[in-house]
Amino acid sequence: MHSVGICGSDVHYWQHGRIGDFVLQKPMVLGHEAAGRVVKVGSAVTHLKPGDRVAIEPGVPREVDEFFKSGRYNLSPTMFFCATPPDDGNLSRYYKHDANFCYKLPDNVTFEEGALIEPLSVGIHACRKAGVTLGSSVLICGAGPIGLVSLVVAKAMGASQVVISDLSAERLAKAKELGADFLLPVRREDVPKEMAQRVEGMLGGKPHITMECTGAESCIQTAIYATRSGGVVVLVGLGAEMTTAPLVNAAIREVEIKGVFRYCNTWPVAISMLASQRVNVKPLVTHRFGLERAVDAFDTARQGLGIKVMLKCDKNDQNP
Repeated sequence: MHSVGICGSDVHYWQHGRIGDFVLQKPMVLGHEAAGRVVKVGSAVTHLKPGDRVAIEPGVPREVDEFFKSGRYNLSPTMFFCATPPDDGNLSRYYKHDANFCYKLPDNVTFEEGALIEPLSVGIHACRKAGVTLGSSVLICGAGPIGLVSLVVAKAMGASQVVISDLSAERLAKAKELGADFLLPVRREDVPKEMAQRVEGMLGGKPHITMECTGAESCIQTAIYATRSGGVVVLVGLGAEMTTAPLVNAAIREVEIKGVFRYCNTWPVAISMLASQRVNVKPLVTHRFGLERAVDAFDTARQGLGIKVMLKCDKNDQNP
């Protein structure tokens, strides 16, 4: 392993021992945003060889079920997934993974970019589900790592105007650096209907698409109110199991509400986007720690400092 990013879910398992129905029963290795160098391959592997630099897709289907057959393998209930109980993750010096889910990196794509393909994939999957296309206007709620990757993917896929909202001025500044057209600072006491009006004022009309990347109830409400009739709301962020939302408002305006669970069939697209420099994810990495300082790294992530914390697992190569 070379570079492994820390995700909010890693921090959540570390702090709480569960996410929804996924509950830790025994110790588990964390980490699922990863890239490394091949040391050894199985006898049947033909597309990779020792020395190859690869990005790792952490979810591997265990059976050829209806979801696998239809190309939506992320929905398979028996999926192996790094750092989701009881499956160990890849935050380690050495790690073994299904070769079909290891993707060779071009020479001009760094290990850190390879590790960032995992969060980038969430943005690609979300933008695909939302139907982002040339000329789309988009609202993104939340400028954390997932909101920011959704921003860069939406712009790359042709979105003409993107508004992004967040509580943090620092994160909004990063969004501006990554190409956001409008920044919407949020306060905890803000009223969803009023926020929706502010979005409409900025864009000169309601957005076609809203990508909700916080999971916060008030933001889900804002997302529905803000989206134009016949538009799409994609729920990317995960919050409380039960949420109060203006469903009648969505129903009578034919606003479609779509769910997102991880991603599927995104790694080849992400690699192409990075290699061709259609997207730039390098500014997302704000902190780096050697593997020995993993606790410091997790504390930094837990405190919400910076954007993406990267762990460097190769003692002999600490470069990006």
